[in-house]
Amino acid sequence: MAEADHKADHLCVLVHGLWGNPSHLKYVATALRERHGEDRLYILAAQSNAGNNTYDGIELGGERVAHEIEETLGKLSEQGYRIKKLSVVGYSMGGLVARYAIGLLEAHGWFNKLEPVNFTTFASPHVGVRSPVKGVWSYLFNVLGPRTLSMSGKQMFMVDKFRDTGKPLLSVLATPDSIFMRGLARFKNRAVYGNIINDRSTVFYTTAISKVDPFHDPENTRFNYISGYEPVIIDMNQYIAPHVDDAEEGNAEERTSSAVALLRRYMVGPAKRAPFYLFLVCFVPVSLTLFLLASVVQTFRSNKRIQLHNEGKAGIVPTKYRVPVMVRDMQGAVEDVFENVNASQDPEYLDEDEEGYADHNMHNGNARKPPSKEKNAGKSPTAESPADDVKYPLLALTREQFDIIDSLNAIGFRKYPVYIHKAMHSHAAIIVRMPRESFSEGKIVVKHWLDNEFEL
Repeated sequence: MAEADHKADHLCVLVHGLWGNPSHLKYVATALRERHGEDRLYILAAQSNAGNNTYDGIELGGERVAHEIEETLGKLSEQGYRIKKLSVVGYSMGGLVARYAIGLLEAHGWFNKLEPVNFTTFASPHVGVRSPVKGVWSYLFNVLGPRTLSMSGKQMFMVDKFRDTGKPLLSVLATPDSIFMRGLARFKNRAVYGNIINDRSTVFYTTAISKVDPFHDPENTRFNYISGYEPVIIDMNQYIAPHVDDAEEGNAEERTSSAVALLRRYMVGPAKRAPFYLFLVCFVPVSLTLFLLASVVQTFRSNKRIQLHNEGKAGIVPTKYRVPVMVRDMQGAVEDVFENVNASQDPEYLDEDEEGYADHNMHNGNARKPPSKEKNAGKSPTAESPADDVKYPLLALTREQFDIIDSLNAIGFRKYPVYIHKAMHSHAAIIVRMPRESFSEGKIVVKHWLDNEFEL
């Protein structure tokens, strides 16, 4: 009895992203252990989807993680642990895999035994990865992307049809009354962190579950940072800093000096840019060809793994996790409102007469707690009094994407814009994916999360 009292009662699950492995979340795991200690928090860095297994899709990945969590809970129980609380952290595509696994845990009754405490994602594409901007590169990205990442690509670009629903899996994940939304809504704290620049993998609108992008010109904007976490974490309630007089402008310049220095590194003369252009002309076509060939191989292997999994030959009984995704029978309750939309849709923004403008708070749903059952349920605490008093044009997203945003915002998330200045690869820097000096600002992100969003 005494020994059990000294063992952790809180399980925290870390789920890595595409092409990832548990080491990508090593800094996050280390920071958690240093803050809370192994006698208070048990950390599971999910490893069943490591490497090329992430090609196999969100559904299969979610089943693997759910199986891994259930196995871990069983082993911990045998070792004398009494796990009472559960937290889940997802990075990049791992946030979607985590949401699928949470739905399965809900369906299996685990949240009647455990208290879901914290759900957090870092740079996760909750609204998919389709580019909402115009141009040939965006068109190629939207068309070729789903074809180079096997099932995961199809699901993140929302060109798949999940089982017999006829809808993309990401739409099903956000369907009201589904096991996925019911499970997600049970968590006491829900938060997302998204990069505002230099994250080409998962741009701000999808990581922050937003219909707008308030950060189209960050270099010429004076942001209002959260005290103690500047100049990285932007205040979600007031993005833009109040006007200051000339005497204070020097401080603003100091805060943006690192960004200026970074820009200068790339704004060099034509002669110095020559090697870069040579690299683009000579090396990129070869690399792209090799990448596409490798994608064909990995897609073939992924399809074989999916087939083995569905036949029950991969170590997991698939029927155990193929539970109904709807908690209640919704037959006839709603019509199929999802449309087949061309992936190269334009324009970049919707027109004003199409209700194309909105303040960021009204559409971002910055709420810490689940909505109440009162008249204004579903609105954020700041929805009726926009902090910045600025309206932004709605991005040209698809009907499915707007529905996903509305559904997820209805249960409420705390949303933190992240401004990484020192690294061009902000997608990796946000969680300090490797020990690089240029990724040091990610430590501020993790510290903010531990200080404000991770409750033991």
